[in-house]
Amino acid sequence: MSESPRVPPDPWHHLREHTAARIALGRSGAGLPTDELLRFGLAHAQARDAVHLALDVAALTARLRPLNLTTHAVRSAATDRASYLLRPDLGRRLHPDDAARLRDLSRPEGCDLLIVIGDGLSAQAIERQAPPLLEAVLSQAPPDWSLGPLVIATQARVALGDEVGAALGARLVAMLIGERPGLSSPDSLGIYLTWAPQAGRHDAQRNCISNVRPEGLPPSAAATRLWWLCREARQLRLTGVELKDRSDQPLLSQRSRD
Repeated sequence: MSESPRVPPDPWHHLREHTAARIALGRSGAGLPTDELLRFGLAHAQARDAVHLALDVAALTARLRPLNLTTHAVRSAATDRASYLLRPDLGRRLHPDDAARLRDLSRPEGCDLLIVIGDGLSAQAIERQAPPLLEAVLSQAPPDWSLGPLVIATQARVALGDEVGAALGARLVAMLIGERPGLSSPDSLGIYLTWAPQAGRHDAQRNCISNVRPEGLPPSAAATRLWWLCREARQLRLTGVELKDRSDQPLLSQRSRD
């Protein structure tokens, strides 16, 4: 009886130890092996669940209480998750009641930086990454910067931070938001920084720090990058395509700031 031909080992298999990317999947006939199909189905289900999972604002507020931040919860104009997903424009606008409430809370002096937490497309990212990131941001805050209250927004898109920042008189707004889930990263958080926030700002006027999570950009490194961008934004009075992120390059010379 002739022996069955041996299947040679996949030369890429050892690389799977170093990445979550879907590589070296192998094949069974013309398709994928059953175990890889099952893993793909699980990853797809996790990404889908991350999009639909609601943010528990009360639980998040309780976790952030040790940071001693004044916290306000707001909603976008999207009344539920279905309208949020089908009408992105509603997620970019504040609910009228919350817009009026924030204007009543504003102070004449405003603040240098306002942090807004938005559920975005992954509440799971906010629940996992926002607390350690906020702790790192506060621990690295320059002493001459004033911070506004923390605002937690539900059914939120990135541009919602512009209206929130304008209502509270912020010179800079940093929107911490759940990013669109990937098959290997359903809990990735993004930071969007905007100078002089106001309704009508567009994405070219923001700087983005993405993939904030332990497997990507750790909270401490993300906070360092955010403060570098904040300082540069205040000096140049702008954010976006004209503000290049060189935070990972060594300084050639020490220059005065502010």
